Amino acid sequence: MTAMRTALAALLFSFSSAAWAQLPDADGPEDTKAPATPAQAPAAPAPVPACAQRLPTLRSPLSFAPGEELEFDLDAMGATAGKMVMSVQKKQDGSLPVQIKVQTNSFFSKVRRVNATAMSYMHPKTLRPSRYTEEATENEQHRTVDVAFNSKERSVRIDYVVKGKPGRSNYAYEHEGMDVAGAIYMMRQLPLKEGMPVCFDVYGVRRMWRMSASVVKREHVSLPLGEFDAWHLAGTAVRLDNPKMQREVHVWITDDDRRLPLAAVGTIDLGAVRATLTSYSRPGEKARQAQGKEQLKW
Repeated sequence: MTAMRTALAALLFSFSSAAWAQLPDADGPEDTKAPATPAQAPAAPAPVPACAQRLPTLRSPLSFAPGEELEFDLDAMGATAGKMVMSVQKKQDGSLPVQIKVQTNSFFSKVRRVNATAMSYMHPKTLRPSRYTEEATENEQHRTVDVAFNSKERSVRIDYVVKGKPGRSNYAYEHEGMDVAGAIYMMRQLPLKEGMPVCFDVYGVRRMWRMSASVVKREHVSLPLGEFDAWHLAGTAVRLDNPKMQREVHVWITDDDRRLPLAAVGTIDLGAVRATLTSYSRPGEKARQAQGKEQLKW
């Protein structure tokens, strides 16, 4: 089961991976070992490298609007695991909410049954979050998370209830603090170009992580959904309080006005975990859905 938790957590950062942040939020094996005695205590880990620069000014207008809905297939270690739906909601109290829903399929539910919803409340122009919430049921265990972002103090307050037990954590971030649900929408607005660095801190699984990536190049991507030219971003997410916890990340975003997130892949020791866009609907456009069972081609 530990290996499965690690696999699901790896997709946390595919897209900065919105959906899988809802899946098991148990810590990795490094966090569950008995503490070392003073004589055995290892040296303090090297700090996570700082972001070399802030994020650039976002493109305008936004590539998405209320009413947009994206649906993805989720795969873990070679098996189809479930579906993810990302949707942009109507503006609410000065925020632009985006909703992420995840549900495992009947096959994967034999391993871990998950039904989860997350909401990110972003500023409609800067796309920086003010609040992020999760509500999930995992194998009949209900849990909630409520995250508050304070941009002036660059701090994050996390209130959670897991298995009926409440808790609170506080973290700080460097220049930019995002959440896993809203981060992909912010990334869609970046002025992507080959070699451009991307670095920000992101909340996920009750922790803060530093996402350091760069735009590799422009590639042609063939999906059952269609043919696309897309920017390939690759990088690594490192947990700020435990730099040994790292996740490799690859993301493909279309090079057009829609900036669709086509696919994301996270790698772990056991293999790859992946999210692939299978359908989308956008205001004023005809909905598109994948046809056939063709394999992903790069």
